[in-house]
Amino acid sequence: MATRPVPLLPLLSTPDECEAQFYEALQQGDLERLMALWSDEDEVACIHPGGLRLVGAATIRASFAEIFGQGVIDCRPAEVRRVVLDKVAVHTLTEQVKVVTPDGTQLGHVLASNVYVHTPLGWRMVLHHASPGMVHDAGGGLRESGATLH
Repeated sequence: MATRPVPLLPLLSTPDECEAQFYEALQQGDLERLMALWSDEDEVACIHPGGLRLVGAATIRASFAEIFGQGVIDCRPAEVRRVVLDKVAVHTLTEQVKVVTPDGTQLGHVLASNVYVHTPLGWRMVLHHASPGMVHDAGGGLRESGATLH
């Protein structure tokens, strides 16, 4: 297990608290807060929609720094399903993401899985895996999204 400096966060007593902090950090573009939510495990992983598997906190940090360099992510969790087994929680959900396109703002959907473990610091993320979903167009229809959402 690697040790890295972690900004102080309140003790996250549930996986839902960790998840809420994760999406708030995305919405605010707060890299330090976002990274403080990850476990100290060497094998933490993140897969952005259509992207490669990123392993390790430094690699994940670099990817979110690049993303936040383009702006914040207006992303909100929806349709969350939860499984908690002792000290591991798995959440599957739909992320609702506002995407600005040449045709205006559209609502995109990303299918995501978030995995959390209970640590001495409370619940922390060990995996965020997101896959491209569908986009609601202005007329209320659905179409495949070719945009990178996060």
